[in-house]
Amino acid sequence: MSTSRTARRVLQFCHGYDGPFLDCARQYAALFDGTDYQVTTVFLTGKKDQQVAGKCQSAEVLFMEYSSADIRGLKLKAIGELRQIARERDFSFCIAHRSKPTYIACLATNLPVIGVHHAFGDFERLGRKLFARVFRNRLHVLAVSDAVREDIRSCLPGWPHERIQTLHNRIDVEAVSDALVSRGEARRTLKLPDDAWVVGNVGRLHPDKDQATLIKGFAKALPALPPQALLVIMGVGRLESKLKALVQSLEIEDRVVFTGQVPDARQYFKAFDVFALTSDHEPFGMVLLEAMAAGNALICSDCGGGPEVVGDIGCLFPFGDATSLAANLLRCADYDAEQLAMLGQQANERLTLLFSDAAAQRRFWQLPVTAPYK
Repeated sequence: MSTSRTARRVLQFCHGYDGPFLDCARQYAALFDGTDYQVTTVFLTGKKDQQVAGKCQSAEVLFMEYSSADIRGLKLKAIGELRQIARERDFSFCIAHRSKPTYIACLATNLPVIGVHHAFGDFERLGRKLFARVFRNRLHVLAVSDAVREDIRSCLPGWPHERIQTLHNRIDVEAVSDALVSRGEARRTLKLPDDAWVVGNVGRLHPDKDQATLIKGFAKALPALPPQALLVIMGVGRLESKLKALVQSLEIEDRVVFTGQVPDARQYFKAFDVFALTSDHEPFGMVLLEAMAAGNALICSDCGGGPEVVGDIGCLFPFGDATSLAANLLRCADYDAEQLAMLGQQANERLTLLFSDAAAQRRFWQLPVTAPYK
């Protein structure tokens, strides 16, 4: 890093701060901890909120306060406003999260732009392919997983691979661990029996999350699972009534708990013995990192970014295969205390090595795109 006493500036341009994207802003601001860079974070949508600003860990936080309707079409007003922000500050480069902010940043400034992509299919549209071609000389792309990276490379076959790289999502391992409540307190809060063997799942009740396979796999395994085995599903969504009907049809209503939306859900993960993610092509799987911090045994579908997170410390099963999922549940049920302790230690080591802020910072400054700014 430079030892200059004059602070350099980075523009971080975010679509909004809903859901996981506030922590994404924090993650990328943390890349510059201990450097001579100051981060200005700008939110395209969302009302001004001092609590949000405080969680960004940025030197400056600005709110453009557009609604989703405001930024349809050409987005000329937003382009003009961001151009003015850039004129008033001497930014070295821009980090833009998601497609619209990347588009606006490229049109509003002459800065090198690092576009961070959090989903599959971002470059499938012809218009986005053309946009990428027009700005390829100053646009680099970061994907949140190798799976997303390969999806982008397949959509932009003419791009050099070094311009499309991976920077995994991560957590503040210490902060997430410190926020966890004890197993007993977590179970009391969620109204779960102390002696239950609990399989947990956290996410929207949506087809992409495929809780239906989780319910079917749990039902298949249930006769051989420990006494008082429970499946706990935390979240809300449009499939709630269908999933509850599936539970009823399998006659396991007394073994499946739908908690609804639980604020700060990740602090209660110690309530679980096993965490199961059954998603269809999850781009990354942040919830897996939170489960690792809690020491849960892990089961994950074998598609998307999840396998990159779990590595060899968890169980993978073919997406949609309830029989294979049931077999993995039985495998986890057989873990003894020594095996669970070893898995917890391996998970903590993997978090620190690959998915911590410090690991991401090391990786970021090794990428070709950042070479001119060290």
